[in-house]
Amino acid sequence: MLVAVHLPGRYVDASDPFSELRALAETAGAEVVGELIQNRRLPSGKTYLGKGKTQELAGLVGTTAASLVIFDNDLSPAQIRAVEEATQCKVVDRSELILDIFANRAATHAAKIQVEIAQLEYTYPRLRAMWSHLEQVAGGAPVGIGTRGPGEKQLEIDRRLVQQRLRQLKRELGRIQGRKAREVQRRNIDYFTVGLVGYTNAGKSTLFNRLTAGGAFTHRRLFATLSTRVERWDLDGGNAVMLSDTVGFIHDLPHHLVASFRSTLEETVFAQLLIIVLDVADPNAPMQLETVYRTLDEIGAADQPRVLGLNKIDLLDDDRELLVWLNRYPDAVPISAAAGDGLDALAEVVRTEVRGDVRQVKVTMPMSDGKTIAFLEKRAEVLDRRYGDGQAELTVRIGRRQVDELLAQGAKIRINGLDPREAVKREWNGPESSPVARSPLPPSERS
Repeated sequence: MLVAVHLPGRYVDASDPFSELRALAETAGAEVVGELIQNRRLPSGKTYLGKGKTQELAGLVGTTAASLVIFDNDLSPAQIRAVEEATQCKVVDRSELILDIFANRAATHAAKIQVEIAQLEYTYPRLRAMWSHLEQVAGGAPVGIGTRGPGEKQLEIDRRLVQQRLRQLKRELGRIQGRKAREVQRRNIDYFTVGLVGYTNAGKSTLFNRLTAGGAFTHRRLFATLSTRVERWDLDGGNAVMLSDTVGFIHDLPHHLVASFRSTLEETVFAQLLIIVLDVADPNAPMQLETVYRTLDEIGAADQPRVLGLNKIDLLDDDRELLVWLNRYPDAVPISAAAGDGLDALAEVVRTEVRGDVRQVKVTMPMSDGKTIAFLEKRAEVLDRRYGDGQAELTVRIGRRQVDELLAQGAKIRINGLDPREAVKREWNGPESSPVARSPLPPSERS
C-alpha cells in the first residue's frame, strides 16, 4: 500500500503522484495493491497522516490484505510505530525503501560498505523505538518494573555495537576513498576525464555502453548502477577521454546515503567535464534536471563545464517537444543512446572541450622529459617529430586547454621557440572561452 502526504512546497507529479514511489516499490520487489494521498499543511505529529486518513489506511490494508505500507515521506520511529499499531501492518518510509534497494543492488565491496554505513546511520536513532517489547508487561506488573533495567542495558549494548561497527566501516571506507581519490587524480593527469550524470533510469549506462567498450549493467529499473565503471572513449583526431558511469540521482535522496557514496561520486566530483543525461520523454524531466543540478552542487561538483544530453528523443510522440527543449537550452545535444542517434554530435562537443582553441605549433622539450612527450603523443595531434642535441621538437595541433595542463604539470617546454606563456599570448590571443555552457539551466531558473 503506497501512501503520500503532500505538503506545501513539495514537488508532486500532478498526472501521476505515485509514479516514482511505484517504480521504487516495484524495483524493491513489491506488488502495489493500493494508494492513498492526503494534502496537509503540516504532518501529524503522531502518525504523519491525519486521524481520519489513518483509519482509512487501516481499512484499505484490511480490504486489500496488504502486508506492507510504504510512505513517500520520511517518518520518525514513533510515527512508524504508531501507524503500524493502527494498521497492524509493517511500515517503511522513503529512505528505508531506497536503502533496501541499494542493499539489494550493491555488488562491490565498497558499495556494500557504503550501504551498511547508511543503514546503520538510519537505524541508530531508531533503536529505542525498535525496543517495543520494553512496554509489554507480564503478570500485571506496572510498566517498566522487572523489564526496564535489562532492557535499558541491552539498548545501550546495541548502541555501542552500532557505534563500534560504524567506526570500523568508516575507517575501511576512508582507506577506499583515499585510494580512489589518488586513482582519480592520477587519471586526470594522464587523460581528460568525463563523467556521465543524471537522474536514475535516464539512460546513462546505455549511453556508456554505446560510447565505450561497454560492460555497464543496463536495465529499465531504478538504481541499476551503483558502482562506477570507467572506460576509454575514443573521440578520433588523436583524442580520447576516460568516461565514467556513476549512480543515478533521485528526488529526496537521503543525505546520509549521498555521504556514504562519496567514494563512488569521486568520479563526478573530479571529472573535468560532465555530461548530464536527461530523459526528455519522461513527463517529469524538468524536475529531474533540477534535482540533478541541486545534487551536483551538494556533492561539490559545481565548477566543471557541463553538456546537456537530451536522451530518448526516439520515444517522443511529437518532434515539437524536442524543439521546446532546444529553445530553452540551445547548447543541448539531442541523442538517443538506444538507437545511436546524435552521438557524433556529442563526441564533437566533447572533443572541442578537450582540445580548446586549436593551433599548430612547434613544442620543444628535453628528450629526457618522457612525461611531456607521452602527454603530447596521447593528447595532441602530432604532425612531425625531430630529435637531436638532447632536445625533442614535436610539431603538433594542440588546444589552449592542453597547453595549460602541461604548464600546470610543470613541463619545461618552449613553443615556437618562445617562453610558453608568451607563446600563449601570441598564438591564442588571450584567455580561452570554453565552448561548452557552464550550466544547462537558465539563470532565471536557478535559486
